[in-house]
Amino acid sequence: MDTAPDFFVSFTRDDIEWARWITWVLEEEGFQVVFQELDMRPGHNIARQMQTGTSATRTIAVLSPAYTDRPFPLSEWAAAFVQDPDGLARKLIPVRVEECSPPGLLAPIVYIDLVGVERDEARQRLLSGIQSERPRVVAEPPFPGGR
Repeated sequence: MDTAPDFFVSFTRDDIEWARWITWVLEEEGFQVVFQELDMRPGHNIARQMQTGTSATRTIAVLSPAYTDRPFPLSEWAAAFVQDPDGLARKLIPVRVEECSPPGLLAPIVYIDLVGVERDEARQRLLSGIQSERPRVVAEPPFPGGR
């Protein structure tokens, strides 16, 4: 790859369906994604391919109880965290796919919540959540006075 990929999708085997779906949505939108199942093929050096993944502009952490309990995802999201510990560059974007409370250093990072929503809503939340710009309010909220 000549330039850094846009996203690296970090997940555990328990959440591979979510990782596949997230990767598909991002690639459909034209983003370049490093995804273990597609980018770490027989003959590749897994450590080198993971290094390519962690050099992505941003890391998506597919958040679930399994993810927070396993050691390998820790090294993947930690690689993004140490490059942007204050979160200003939004290098690490957790995407919660199952009820869980992010532990430790993951706890204060705002996540995209896909728990319990339908496909179209999940897609909208994912794509909205990765946008770099501040969302713009397009309709006037209800007037709170005069009650």
